[in-house]
Amino acid sequence: MNEIGWGIIGCGAVTEMKSGPAFYQAAGSKLVAVMRRNQQLAKDYAQRHGVEKYYSNVDELINDKQVDAIYIATPPSSHKEYALKVANAGKPCCVEKPMALNYQECLEMLNAFSKKQLPLFVAYYRRSLPRFKQIKQWLIEERIGHIRQIHWSFSKPPNNYDLEKRKNWRTDPSISGGGYFVDLASHGIDLFQYLLGEITHTQGISKNQQSLYRAEDAVSACWQFKNGILGSGYWNFAAHESEDHVKIIGSNGKITFSVFAETPIQLMSNGTIQSLSIDNPKHIQRYHVEDMINHLRGGGSHPSLGESAAKTNWVMDQILCFTAI
Repeated sequence: MNEIGWGIIGCGAVTEMKSGPAFYQAAGSKLVAVMRRNQQLAKDYAQRHGVEKYYSNVDELINDKQVDAIYIATPPSSHKEYALKVANAGKPCCVEKPMALNYQECLEMLNAFSKKQLPLFVAYYRRSLPRFKQIKQWLIEERIGHIRQIHWSFSKPPNNYDLEKRKNWRTDPSISGGGYFVDLASHGIDLFQYLLGEITHTQGISKNQQSLYRAEDAVSACWQFKNGILGSGYWNFAAHESEDHVKIIGSNGKITFSVFAETPIQLMSNGTIQSLSIDNPKHIQRYHVEDMINHLRGGGSHPSLGESAAKTNWVMDQILCFTAI
């Protein structure tokens, strides 16, 4: 493909700044069409972003002959349905994270694209960000020696939206697959597997401490990577303050960073400290989109494909299956 024509299903908030502009700004890429069930909102998005076509019917967008590949930016409950339609149409696809409601749905999606010999990308864009690629390089160079453990501490106070018990798809397990843990922790769990390898064993416990919504709001877990590295973490959305701190412990030092905040990444080794500030791009999925273009044009393999993303769903399924009463 010389120039890839993209179609977006679900042109909502995530596509305004994080992802949408990257599809028409990246070299070799063009945003051909967008779809939203509300046709007026689809039209508004298309006009503001200079997109020629807009639809309110998903099948019309998928079958548009000018659309070469499709980005599904809807909530997880519709990922499998739309992805299977895209596979049936014989087109490459990218789905937002998490890949689906659960691991079983991920397997169905993988099978459909495998049969068609088509790539299935997932928007775990941190794998393409320079700040995390730098951390991976430090690990490859064994700058902290042999890696022993990783720990992630994450907490946030409840927001006004939740305190008022307003409807929110992110805390409705039938739409999101869980609560804020699934929505946010999936980024970190996927990132850790990019940095340290496949997670093979995990267990956790979760609880709804606030009773503000149906989903869990407190989770603790531990896990083991295939290479023997151990991991642990807690995620609490009923806390008094916000925290996002990851620590990778090695035999000769440690690396610390945040999954979401653009704070400096820090390497401490053999009595020295190196701190680097690496900004994210204005449109945070820019490098992720560029990597997809490169993959589709035969220039290399994308770092976030369906196989690795499905494993992240498997890990979350294992953590949430032991729910405290």
